[in-house]
Amino acid sequence: MSQDQLRELFQFLHDKNPQVRQISLENLLPHTLKDAPNRGIFFEGLQSHTGLQSPKESTVIRDLKLLCRDNLAVAHDAFRALINLSDSPMIHPYLLEQSFLTFLVSYIVHPQATLGDLAAMLLSNLTASPRSSTALLDLRIAVLLIPSSAGSFYPTQSRAGSCAPPVPYPAGDEIYVPALSLLVDAFVQGASIDPSVPLDERPRKSQLHFLASVFANLTTSLPGRVFFLTPRPSDPLQGETAEKVEYPLAKLVVFTEHKDSIRRGGISSLIKNCAFYTQGHQAILTPESDSVIVPPSDLRAPGIDALQYILLPLAGPEDSRRRCSFLPPTKQREANAAIRLTHVETLLLLCATRWGRDYLRTHGVYEVVRALHEQETNDAVSEHVERFVNLIKRGEGPETAQDLQVDEIEEDNDDVRIEEI
Repeated sequence: MSQDQLRELFQFLHDKNPQVRQISLENLLPHTLKDAPNRGIFFEGLQSHTGLQSPKESTVIRDLKLLCRDNLAVAHDAFRALINLSDSPMIHPYLLEQSFLTFLVSYIVHPQATLGDLAAMLLSNLTASPRSSTALLDLRIAVLLIPSSAGSFYPTQSRAGSCAPPVPYPAGDEIYVPALSLLVDAFVQGASIDPSVPLDERPRKSQLHFLASVFANLTTSLPGRVFFLTPRPSDPLQGETAEKVEYPLAKLVVFTEHKDSIRRGGISSLIKNCAFYTQGHQAILTPESDSVIVPPSDLRAPGIDALQYILLPLAGPEDSRRRCSFLPPTKQREANAAIRLTHVETLLLLCATRWGRDYLRTHGVYEVVRALHEQETNDAVSEHVERFVNLIKRGEGPETAQDLQVDEIEEDNDDVRIEEI
């Protein structure tokens, strides 16, 4: 098709006939791919945000956003089209506007959202944008509690053809809940979903592995790190009435050995990014049996106890025969070198504080890292292991009595320079 013929299809994306909308979208979808020669037509008419002027949205982008609420087949292709196009920052302002972002998050956290995984992929792409951090951290979504089912709720802005509302419709008033807290809980629930179980028998329809990338993206900024290192209600639906609080990061560290590489890779990056916040090091390492405060909050919460989840991917079968007798003899080291490197970088960051270095020294980290180094075949990982060992094995004198600053680790000390993700 020529560009003019493709442009003629745009008008049918908002046709009253669902079959017409579907056929039009099916023909347009291949042209949203990154290398498609006619891809530029989807960006025509977009105006960048300048000064006080709001960005002008094109009709085709508006239609694609609306089609995400359409029937299952149409919404599937609409999500795929926006995922393809969202690798360009040019359309991020239009996808991060509040009404669509509210729908997107509400749809993802709804257990019955059939296309939740595609929606999570789209959100992952959007959180690569710097402005997404503020938008998502500040977002609160409306939900109705479902009294007949403990802990169940209905996000009222999730209504879509692929995500029907509950029957009977919940009574009562809407409450507004932090969006990111609901995303964390949905991500945790998605880990237990067995894709071999028929869709209509699953308590949650989507696994939501790509939310790990969302969390990693958000923590490249300080506000994102502070969110995951600030105590919050264990059940976000209880709000200020909650009796139990915990660090959001504590809910997520367990996934560093999940079978899905997207999930465990994203969580490894999340932990590393949080380790840039040196005031949180004690909470990151402290066991759950002890409570810790992370400034600027003055709330106490159980420690995150993340060290075991950082070390487990680095441990191999030889560790089960030495110090780590609790490991099965079949224990395999993380196969992805990039993920192994991320965990070693996290250990380096945790060396920024004297307290952290002492904790790592007394909790068997050197033995695991030494075994890793003996087996490691990746030069970058080996190099970072050697830097870590130099830090952990050196003596502590007056010149090292005080904590290092993260900017010193990144800029002043060549042995432990780590780039943010």
